[in-house]
Amino acid sequence: MHIGTLVLALIVLYAPLAVDAQQVSRVATIAVLVGGGSGPSSESFRQALRDLGWAERRNLILEYRFAEGRLDRLPALAEELVQLQADVIVTVSRPATDAVRQATKTIPIVMVADGDPVGTGLVASLARPGGNITGLASLDTDLGGKRLELLKEAVPNLSRVAVLWNSGDIVMTRSFNQIEVAAQRFGVTLQPFGVRDAADVDNALASMMRTRPDALFMIADRLTGPRARQVIDFAAKTKLPTMFDFKGFVTAGGLMAYGPNRFELYRRAAMYVDKILKGAKAGHLPVEQPMVIELVINLNTAKALGLTIAPSLLLRADQVIE
Repeated sequence: MHIGTLVLALIVLYAPLAVDAQQVSRVATIAVLVGGGSGPSSESFRQALRDLGWAERRNLILEYRFAEGRLDRLPALAEELVQLQADVIVTVSRPATDAVRQATKTIPIVMVADGDPVGTGLVASLARPGGNITGLASLDTDLGGKRLELLKEAVPNLSRVAVLWNSGDIVMTRSFNQIEVAAQRFGVTLQPFGVRDAADVDNALASMMRTRPDALFMIADRLTGPRARQVIDFAAKTKLPTMFDFKGFVTAGGLMAYGPNRFELYRRAAMYVDKILKGAKAGHLPVEQPMVIELVINLNTAKALGLTIAPSLLLRADQVIE
């Protein structure tokens, strides 16, 4: 009896250690499908995974695929990642999520910053997404009106605003529709420039030379985001105030941005991946909305444009670049 009790005690004592050892020895495969190109967010995602105990060359294989803005490449890339039998697939951009959703109904999908997952039918609800998809919503369709309001505060005489967006993306178009509603409220006339490829961006900027808007509002995604440098240079040359949705475009020379912190979105995405690798079901994990929305203003750009930003607006900014 004493020997049996001792054996049982040893099993109870060392069983957790055995489980931990199995977890440490496990090598997980995480696949990432990006609708656009590579960027600094890739490293922030890797760092977030390391902070959670998942490191490459130790217990993690990380497979990236980049569509470089070409939608036609996404189905094949998604299928390639599914064939790798990844434990989780992370998707960056709505087209990337749609491509993976078509390729698998079983592998968990963690989306990064989808603009309107409920309104577009991607998930059943934020609280209970269902299926094999969860992740983060970026509030793109909810923030358009506020961005226009802030732009008008920065440029009080604002009358005509050019809006550049990817009209081939349903979420980006819904974002534009929200800006249209806000424009009526603020008495602003929009000059819509919906684009579907890189050549369209060139043509849109050329058209703005003729239409002469008072400001330029760009909705970033896998198509327009990679052309941000071109848009910022064009705005500087033509003295156009700009509004963007992410801080990085303002540090690069844009005037203003209002939106979630992109690096924080990737950090949160890594936490979803960690939970799924530890046994959570994707469809049971609520879709998370950004907790913090940042207002960033570039005073150097404002000065170059001859703009004086109201102190009340500067006080509300999370970051002022000088």
